[in-house]
Amino acid sequence: MYRVWNFVTEYSLLLILGALIALGWANMNPDSYHHFVDYVLIDDFFIGHLHDDGHGRVVRTLTLHYLVNDVLMAFFFAIAAKEVWEAIILKDGSLRGKKAATPLIATAGGVIGPVAVYLGLAAMLGSTTYDAVANGWAIPTATDIAFSYLVGRLVFGGGHPAVRFLLLLAIADDAVGLLILAIFYPSGELAPIWLLLSLGAAIGVFVLANWLPRYLDQGKQDRPNSTWVRKYLSFWPYLIAACLSWYAFQQSGIHPALGLLPIVPTIPHADRAFGIFSQAEEHLHDLLNDIEHALKRPVEIVLFFFGLLNAGVEFSSIGEPTWLVLAGLLIGKPIGVLIMGWIAAKPLGLGLPEGMRIIDLLVVGCVAAIGFTVALFVAAVAFKDSPAHVLDAAKMGALFSFFAAIISLVVGKLTGVQKVND
Repeated sequence: MYRVWNFVTEYSLLLILGALIALGWANMNPDSYHHFVDYVLIDDFFIGHLHDDGHGRVVRTLTLHYLVNDVLMAFFFAIAAKEVWEAIILKDGSLRGKKAATPLIATAGGVIGPVAVYLGLAAMLGSTTYDAVANGWAIPTATDIAFSYLVGRLVFGGGHPAVRFLLLLAIADDAVGLLILAIFYPSGELAPIWLLLSLGAAIGVFVLANWLPRYLDQGKQDRPNSTWVRKYLSFWPYLIAACLSWYAFQQSGIHPALGLLPIVPTIPHADRAFGIFSQAEEHLHDLLNDIEHALKRPVEIVLFFFGLLNAGVEFSSIGEPTWLVLAGLLIGKPIGVLIMGWIAAKPLGLGLPEGMRIIDLLVVGCVAAIGFTVALFVAAVAFKDSPAHVLDAAKMGALFSFFAAIISLVVGKLTGVQKVND
């Protein structure tokens, strides 16, 4: 792994800044904060959240919250999908072959454990509480890749094999999270016929802007058709396809923030990658990496506004969902990663990376318990139709997951982790 502090800290610091401003604002003047979050940009528009206009018509209204969470966050998830795609499809991808088996099985524990703890404790609190909070079961399955990576380096040192293990687990966890959002949290009534538009956009742009130029260039060293497409069309065909796919997801009822995912695999990509957060990625100039480089700064700003519009909860809103989310993350994830990682490494005989101990799995699970960004997003989706106090309490649990960083450092010391620097 290359040293990559700049990339991660830039993403993270703006997100934290937005979240801190939101917390302060919501606790000092909650009315003005919520008015800002729900500020109407365009009423009766072709994109926005569905609602009854009071006259029997169902219309869409584009609010600031919808613009950030449902439209602009699509670029954030596209970057996450790009990293997952590279890890799966490239010859030396980190999620291919036997080397990925143990982290992938451990990821299953990192999903099952939090869900079991969250729903188990909710059931113990009684049917009323369970019914109110059950839909938030996916919130503690999240892992914030950037923060987990930073904390993992602090605990293990940049050269420890557990850091790469953690990164594989976090990437796989994000992939599972995207699937959970798509399958279990529709944004409205499902109309899957619209997904044919997304599929058509993906196939169309792949054939016309990717496959066809390369096919026509067979046997031609100067690749005239591919060069012309790259020079004069650039990213525009993919942007048009992305807009069509996003709109199809909105109309289909699947969360539109995932709308760019079908387009990512269609974009031309080099046959190599240095891994997420690697400085060497800056020197790759295939179209997919160029698009990621161009999106980097805008997505930092998007994450600032995401933190600003989603982290504004009053401290008085702390309640049962807060503790359920925290328990799922801080108890369920470490135990789940440890148990399933041990099963993969020992009974299944898949082993661990050289230099990594079984007990290190517990520490990796503690680090992976930092949910923050994705946990906030899932909370906003899971409880969008629930009472405000339930949503705010769950968001507070996502914010408090930062305590997993302190727990990770303590558990690392207690289990005798030996830091290995780059």
